[in-house]
Amino acid sequence: MEALVGEFVDAALSFPAAIFSVLLAVVVLYWLLVLIGTLDVEIGDLHLGDGIGLGGVPITVSVSVLAAVSWFLTLAGTVSIAGLATTPRTLVGIVVLVLATVIGLLVARLVAVPLRRLYVTGGQAFRSDFLGRECVIRTGTVSGDFGQAEVTADDGSSAIIQVRQTGEHELANGHRALIFDYDIDGEFFWVVPA
Repeated sequence: MEALVGEFVDAALSFPAAIFSVLLAVVVLYWLLVLIGTLDVEIGDLHLGDGIGLGGVPITVSVSVLAAVSWFLTLAGTVSIAGLATTPRTLVGIVVLVLATVIGLLVARLVAVPLRRLYVTGGQAFRSDFLGRECVIRTGTVSGDFGQAEVTADDGSSAIIQVRQTGEHELANGHRALIFDYDIDGEFFWVVPA
């Protein structure tokens, strides 16, 4: 058993596997820190890997998949080229390293495709985004104390918001109104007929 562990450690610390062994150790340390709550999963920009097809997911997830797959492939390659002479072993090790990196990137891209749906990057909507927009009244009437309306955001989604009006204008269900202000204390929007 000790001989197997020793051979495994030797293979993991030999060229070309040693490069990805270090990267894999950093990835494992990172995920341990995420598990204990020290770091966040979404470190980095979701668009950092756009140029190579890894965009839309945190770069930490893509690098983790790349490191794991490439480490395994370079480890298998290191074991398979162990019997070669020194010079061809180095050249074959470089080929193994390049192939493992390319295959790791391809697998990371395949993993990124279904994960993109989990990391929608539409941005957070702010109340100020609704100012100046038209809305459609969804309650029977709107007064100084009560009313709701439906407003559409830039991404096409709609929201039901609390609205109030001043003045004598009759705003009823289905009428269009213009949002002109937000009351922070009351948490509602002021509207006027559009």
